[in-house]
Formats: sequence, C-alpha cells, structure tokens
Amino acid sequence: MGSSRLPGKVLLPLGEGTVLANVVRRVQRVRLAHEVLVATSESSRDGAIVEECGRLGVRSFRGSENDVLDRYYRAACSRAAEAVVRVTADCPLIDPELINETVRVFLRESADYGSNVFPRRYPRGLDTEVFTASALERAWNEAREPHQREHVTPYFYEHPEIFRISSAAAEVDHSQYRWTLDTPEDLQLLRAVFENVPNASNCGWKEVLGLMQARPELAALNAAVAQKYVPAQVAKSLP
Repeated sequence: MGSSRLPGKVLLPLGEGTVLANVVRRVQRVRLAHEVLVATSESSRDGAIVEECGRLGVRSFRGSENDVLDRYYRAACSRAAEAVVRVTADCPLIDPELINETVRVFLRESADYGSNVFPRRYPRGLDTEVFTASALERAWNEAREPHQREHVTPYFYEHPEIFRISSAAAEVDHSQYRWTLDTPEDLQLLRAVFENVPNASNCGWKEVLGLMQARPELAALNAAVAQKYVPAQVAKSLP
C-alpha cells in the first residue's frame, strides 16, 4: 500500500475487482503451482491487503516491509515450500500460461532460479521468477547489499557462478510495452485494456498485444514512464 508513485495501487479498482484480485484470480489458474500466498508487510497500512485476501479466500503472510527477501524466506518456510514462484501484485495482466512455461523450463533444466525476464522480451508486467527453497535460503543467508534484500532475487542472477539459471524468454521482442502498475499513466493504460479487450479478466497476453498493435495510441499512454528498478547489466548476458 506504500507505493511511492501510486499509493494504495494494488487495491485500486480494475475491471470487476481490485488490482490484487485480478492478480490472485490469474495465478490461481496456474497448474504447476499448488498454493497461492500473498506476502505483504507488517505495516499497519497493509492490513487492508490482509482484509482483501480474506475476501478473496487466499492465504496471506506478513513480514518485513523493507527486507523483502526475508519476507519471502519466512513466507516460504511458513508453508514448507519446495519452490517459490514469484509474481508481483502490480501485474494484473500476468498470464498463467507464461507462468506455467517458466516453471516447466525451470523443472526441465533442474535450475536453482529461473525467469522469463533475461533477456527481457515480454512486455513488462508479465514477469515470472521461480526458485528452489534451498536457493532462497542461501540467498537469505548470503545477500548483503540493500537492493538484494529489497528486490528479492538479484542475488540469484548476480551470481550465475553459484546458481544454475534457466530462461523462458520470448522469441520475439515485445519489451517496449509496459503493462505493470506503478503510476497514474500505467493505470490509465490498464483500464483502457479492460475497456477494450473482451473478457479482460481472463484474457491471454497475446490478446492484449493485439490491442496494443491495433491501437498504438494506447501504448503511448505510459510509454514515457521510467522503470523504478532495473536489474544489473550482468543479467543481460544470462542464457
């Protein structure tokens, strides 16, 4: 709830529910994950997220607001997870099939960490990461830099000499599109998608891509928004 550029963003209305509700409903359709857990902070303002989770019938976990790596580790321990699939709650167009594909590649390659982000070819807002519980524990023990604690996964892709890394990146580059929520401009675009794509709450990413290609003025709505955090350049060289 404490987003600096768009406070309360995950509980803003979008389509037939909140942004968080859209994310939860989509990830509940992922076949290769067994349970959905919303990992929020212990801040009093995030009590509203816990209440929303209750309405949605999904588990929640509360941990550190700033040390998000610690929050993830403790959340995983609370459910005795063997692996964690990470999706951020500001991505209401996340595609369950892309999540499944990312997990399939991760399993096939017996990876410690996998994603569909390196190299970035999917639109921002479809990001999926997956890592083993043992890799998470090692990162939790060894990560020291502030950005590694705040953004959860940098320790993995900044140390390819330690972790076996898999990639499920797209074959065609559509990374110019931004479908995540961090600013009022992002919200304007997402609401335009929900107004123009039939059954937007359940649509796949290619349907949204078709709208962007047919209506370039919509993609222009948030084209000037700068991403707040961009992973280290080393990540671009990962397979």
